[in-house]
Amino acid sequence: MAAKTAPIPTAAQVSVIVIGYNDAAHIADAVLSALRQGAGVAEVVAVDDGSTDDTARVLAGLARRYRRVRVVRRRGNSGGCGTPRNDGLRRATARYVMFLDSDDVLLPGAVDALLAAAARHHAPVVAGACVRRELPGHREVRWQQSLFRAEAVHGSPAERPRLVRDTLCVNKLYARAFLQGHGITFPEGAFRYEDFVFTARVLAAAPRIAIVPDAVYGWQVRRSAERPSISLDRNGPDNWRSRLAAHRRSVEIFEEAGQKGLAHAARVKFLDYDLRMYLRELGGHSAAHRAAWWQLTRAYLAGFDAADLTAARAPARWIARVLLAAEHPRDLRRLIELADRPARLLPPYARVDGRPVWAVDLPGVLLDGIDTKPLRRLPVTVEAEPVVDARTRLLRIRVHEIYGRLATAGPRTVDIELRHREDGAIGLTRDAVLTPETGRDRGADLGPEGGWDRGTGLGPEDGSAPGEGTSSWSAEVLLDLDALAARTRGSPPDVWDLRVRLRCDDGSSPATGVRAAGPGLRRTAVPSRGHGLLLVQPYATTGGSLALRIAPGPRAAVAVVTRKLRRAARRR
Repeated sequence: MAAKTAPIPTAAQVSVIVIGYNDAAHIADAVLSALRQGAGVAEVVAVDDGSTDDTARVLAGLARRYRRVRVVRRRGNSGGCGTPRNDGLRRATARYVMFLDSDDVLLPGAVDALLAAAARHHAPVVAGACVRRELPGHREVRWQQSLFRAEAVHGSPAERPRLVRDTLCVNKLYARAFLQGHGITFPEGAFRYEDFVFTARVLAAAPRIAIVPDAVYGWQVRRSAERPSISLDRNGPDNWRSRLAAHRRSVEIFEEAGQKGLAHAARVKFLDYDLRMYLRELGGHSAAHRAAWWQLTRAYLAGFDAADLTAARAPARWIARVLLAAEHPRDLRRLIELADRPARLLPPYARVDGRPVWAVDLPGVLLDGIDTKPLRRLPVTVEAEPVVDARTRLLRIRVHEIYGRLATAGPRTVDIELRHREDGAIGLTRDAVLTPETGRDRGADLGPEGGWDRGTGLGPEDGSAPGEGTSSWSAEVLLDLDALAARTRGSPPDVWDLRVRLRCDDGSSPATGVRAAGPGLRRTAVPSRGHGLLLVQPYATTGGSLALRIAPGPRAAVAVVTRKLRRAARRR
């Protein structure tokens, strides 16, 4: 949703600082999105960070056409985003400044909404919502959505410590005098995640800060780009090392300013967000990468105190305790799926002296809350094995016990939804009666033939041994793939995510995602009543959740295969 139009003072008051490097394909869209904000924008300061493509030519053309565009060209590339932003800050002349990356856009009405809030609340810093867009698709997700549900004003960030979770610098309006008065700039040179440090410096200065629910910034995520953005370039451990360094410096800034509450909130945010996000991707990396990540993370977590871990959500603090307790990588599959959203805790379910623990040989890693939290807040594991061929289209569902809590609740039925990934629309719903199974929990047999991560080395040797004497519940549901294909949107294939809700005798109804299981995670062509042919691919996400890709019709199927072959050719 674009920002709402709001009355503002008529004078041009904002300098929009646009930075770019070798991005001739997108930088004009960024600059034009700033110019289209209207009279509130006094100037667009476009900083070319030593580009070697046509970026300079594109910016020169914009400057000739629009008098509000000023171009700053650096002789060489700085290696990061901080230096060109600082160059733009030094050249900005308006009362307020905003930052914009060359591959993103300001949403319509953004400047009006932020300026109006600044005037209304006498705030030197105003933050609006950022919308993350997955391109070339149409999926949109609001960044840190809980912070932007309604307009608010805080006398200082200490009144709302969760503000540290919004580490972006681009969705905010800053009074230039405030930044200059406190000497706030970005780290120079090849410093990754420079916005972490800049935002920490802003919050540590304790400004009055206003929040508006308006969507003001369009964060365009292009995963297929030949040169990935800094945040998406996570192929090696250096990215994680850089993120740790930026987070460490942010915490130091809060502590040096006497903002102990913000420092604590930043550490909790690291556990709840950064740690889980990077852990979810660990299965796709080499053993050497995983070992380096493990050691880097353990070393950083050693500086956290018990209060930091206790304040984090249960999955995050359990993960941190395992990392601190184990010198070398172990139980990676269980950890990765516990880091997923929603979280899943795979067997075994161990107890020592009656207390739920991670494993018998890690008795100090307590899974606190397992016996006391409502069932809806526990990381229940539901698996689905897809069976898709010319004759059969079904899901075999298995629900795992979790420390006796499900058996007490009495699961009876399961509701299944398939939701379109881009817009969340429900494409198919099913329900089924659950059949109890006792004895060996077969779903815990996580060998390569039944797992989602073949070839990653995350097999049973990592400690995910099956439990004995546990219980599970099973069901089978038919899949109407033609019904999903009829709801195709845009360019195929469409992606459908699975969600389930259990209905229990005691009235509880926990909801969760579905773990991918079984040998059926492969692309299959099946006959279709309405389309002649469907190309269907059940697959596991990076966190292990089951999703379905569907391309209806022979032409769509050929297009999908052709794109895949082209991507493979580019990688060679």
